[in-house]
Amino acid sequence: MSNGPQKVALVTGAGSGVGRAVALGLAGAGYDVVLSGRRLEPLAAVRAEVEAKGRRALAHPTDVGDEASVAALFAAVAETFGRLDLLFNNAGIFAPPIPLDELPVSAWKAAVDTNLTGAFLCTQGAFRLMKAQTPRGGRIINNGSISAHAPRPNSAPYTATKHAITGLTRSTSLDGRAFDIACGQIDIGNAATEMTARMQTGVSQADGSVKVEPVMDVRHVADAVVYMASLPLDANVQFMTVMATKMPYIGRG
Repeated sequence: MSNGPQKVALVTGAGSGVGRAVALGLAGAGYDVVLSGRRLEPLAAVRAEVEAKGRRALAHPTDVGDEASVAALFAAVAETFGRLDLLFNNAGIFAPPIPLDELPVSAWKAAVDTNLTGAFLCTQGAFRLMKAQTPRGGRIINNGSISAHAPRPNSAPYTATKHAITGLTRSTSLDGRAFDIACGQIDIGNAATEMTARMQTGVSQADGSVKVEPVMDVRHVADAVVYMASLPLDANVQFMTVMATKMPYIGRG
C-alpha cells in the first residue's frame, strides 16, 4: 500500500476489458478506485482484486447515459472518499455492424447515450468535485478510438461518437485550465479484450475483405493510462495512441 497522500480514481466501464485492466493498474499505482458499470457482479469481482492490492474500492452500478444515475455515482464518490483525483471515461458500446441505411435509430441513440453523453455527464460530475475540493483540481482521461481517424466499415455511430469525444477532450482541457483540471485522451487499437474477440476470427476491411487482425495485451493500455495519470497537473499528455503494431491502421483503406 502506498504511504503517500490518498489518491482516488473513478473508472467507468470497470467490470471488464480495458476498464478492469486500468482499474487494477491504478490500484497498483496507489489509487483507491471507484468502479462504475451497469452490473454489480463483475464490479464486485474487480473490487475484490483492487482490495487484494491493499487499496480501497467502491463498486457502484451506474448507467452513465442517465443524468440521475451519474449524479448518484458522484454523490457516492464524495461521501465515501471526499475527493476525486482522476476520472477515466471508458464506458462505451458498439452499434451493430450493419449498413448505415439499415441501422435502427435506437442503436444510434444507444451509442450516443453511452459513448458521448455518458462521458459528458461524468466530466460534469468530476468538474464539480475537482473545483470544490482541497487541494483543487484533478485529471480526466477520455478513452477515444483510432476509429475516429480511420473508421471501419459500418461503424457510423461508434465512429461519430469517438470523433465527438476528441472535441470533448479539447474543450475539457481548455475549460479546466482555470481550475487545475487537466484532460487528455488515449486512442486504443486492438487491445485483447472481450470486445475485440472478433479480431481473432476476422473483421471487415475497407476493401470488402475479412481478415484476422493482430491484437496486443490490454496491460499495455493500463500502463499507458497509469503513466498519463502519474504526471503533475502542470504537465499533460493531450493525446496518446496505443495500438497493436501490425494492425491495419496506418495505411488502412
